[in-house]
Amino acid sequence: MKHKTIIIAEAGVNHNGSLENAKKLVEIAAGAGADFVKFQTFKTELNITKNAKKAEYQELSTGIGESQFEMVKKLELSFDDFTIVKDYCDSCGIGFLSTGFDTPSLDFLETLNPKFYKIPSGEITNLPYLKKIASFGRDVVMSTGMASMEEVRNAFNILKKAGLEKGQISIVHCNTEYPTPMEDVNLKAMLHIKNELDVEIGYSDHTLGIEVPTAAVALGATIIEKHFTIDRNMTGPDHSASLEANELKSMVNAIRNIEKAIGGSGIKEPSLSESKNKSIVRKSIVAATDIKKGETFSEINLSVKRPGTGIDPMTWYDVLGTKASKDYKQDDPI
Repeated sequence: MKHKTIIIAEAGVNHNGSLENAKKLVEIAAGAGADFVKFQTFKTELNITKNAKKAEYQELSTGIGESQFEMVKKLELSFDDFTIVKDYCDSCGIGFLSTGFDTPSLDFLETLNPKFYKIPSGEITNLPYLKKIASFGRDVVMSTGMASMEEVRNAFNILKKAGLEKGQISIVHCNTEYPTPMEDVNLKAMLHIKNELDVEIGYSDHTLGIEVPTAAVALGATIIEKHFTIDRNMTGPDHSASLEANELKSMVNAIRNIEKAIGGSGIKEPSLSESKNKSIVRKSIVAATDIKKGETFSEINLSVKRPGTGIDPMTWYDVLGTKASKDYKQDDPI
């Protein structure tokens, strides 16, 4: 394999504002074999106006009796909480990530020495935010939900002009609907991004199930992000479109199997495991009837049967018309 797929288990705000739930999510992600568990770090007042409406999927999952501000404020963890979560990730052997949504949150996350920054889909048109991210000089993974190719290209160029090298930027195809209808996934758009910008590509999935992220790996994704939760029946905006623990583990296992399946030489040749079956499954030229020495081989007295330990049937027409050099019993290899 040229690449091991980076699997990001997206906890997001599925902790529901509880540090203990955040720790449980870390345990689930680590137990599933994900490479990173990712949260969201923000100060609600710096991101959402008091009168901002909820998205339709948020109304369906959390009701209409509160504003987006009120909903999100209840999902906020403190910087001190995230320091504890980062330490807990270290103790569980899984990488910690969090998407910062405002300048103080990004400055705080930088003190935790992240492996890379994740730009969420909603910030792809936020010029000051993009320049702030680039100022850290770290690798960046950028989601592209709701964006046109022109908007993706603009954000990509802003990051480069602000100091990042092209090789530091990976771009993740995404659809920002929870859950995403299968007919809206448009998975081949991931390849469009790669062809246009010549970057590492990935896929951030909001469909139900694990089929689409697994297919994305087969198409060349080197980064997969997927929401997960403690319990899909919990109250909150993202739980209903998230995987539970056993499903997350199944997705990780499926991706690792796909990596093995596409990680061969690419040359069509017998594999080591199947070579031992060649003589059993293939066939040889054999006597269809008893044949006397000197008798002419014909389509009447010859046949092709397993095993493949005798003369290759590809020489069939070379054998026809020649004379038997000895007596043969029926089914004897020629």
